[in-house]
Amino acid sequence: QTVPEELQNGGGFGYVVAFRPLGTVSWMQTVVASPDAARYVFRNESLPPFSPYEVKVGVYNNKGEGSFSPVTVVYSAEEEPTRAPTAIVARSLSASDVEVSWAPPWDNQHKGRIQGYEVRCWRHDEKEENAKRIRTVGNQTSTKVSNLRANALYHLAVRAYNTAGTGPSSAAVNVTTKKPRESCQTSLCQVFVQIYQAQPFYFIFFFHEALPGVLYRWNRQSSTSVIETNKTSVELSLPFDEDYIIEIKPFSDGGDGSSSEQIRIPKISNAYARGSGSSTSSACTLSALSTIMISLTARSSL
Repeated sequence: QTVPEELQNGGGFGYVVAFRPLGTVSWMQTVVASPDAARYVFRNESLPPFSPYEVKVGVYNNKGEGSFSPVTVVYSAEEEPTRAPTAIVARSLSASDVEVSWAPPWDNQHKGRIQGYEVRCWRHDEKEENAKRIRTVGNQTSTKVSNLRANALYHLAVRAYNTAGTGPSSAAVNVTTKKPRESCQTSLCQVFVQIYQAQPFYFIFFFHEALPGVLYRWNRQSSTSVIETNKTSVELSLPFDEDYIIEIKPFSDGGDGSSSEQIRIPKISNAYARGSGSSTSSACTLSALSTIMISLTARSSL
């Protein structure tokens, strides 16, 4: 900062800039003769990037030299990193989020410091120049990319940056976001129950379309059971001497779907069971107990 005129104490006011490479003994000095000057540029083409220098600034006028400022350390300009991060790994966290991690370039492979990393993420049907960009700060080597499209293929690449700019990009890696959480808005599914009179008792659930999987619960237990299926029916073997309330909902990688309305299956009396026999050919079909909406998106693994 320049010295105000009322503190210059005479004519012929100017500055003395002294500097030396950090760790050396001898000072180099230069005179800046203008009292309004606020900068001095030392140019040396052989100077390595981001070299530390000790600097102090003094003052003078026609009566002599004044004192110097405290010594501070400054750095020559740096160059952008010359090598790309390595070991890029991406994984899908949900239908809208992915996580990417990486390893920094080797210390002897770049000039200057690394201030952080820039992650670029673009969908397979988009241009790379329109990629979403996320910057980390410091030594952070992983980050989350959010607000992505569900069940979509994305490419991700990472590069280091500093004050001089960004370095070269890593090779791109691919990741596919998970399927969206199942909802009750994609397909209308009629469910009805057929009872086979056998011991143990059987309930057969028929669906309008094949389901990727079914979560079901009844009033005898608090936990949820899972049936994976790609068929249009589900068979349960349950004792027939109790009431059951069954809820059905689909699931996929994106999460559980919305539950159906509760389906109540009343207790079947022993007399009914004895009178009907065990032959499946004389099965009693109940009327449709409920009409519910269930998402029927199949899982790719099935």
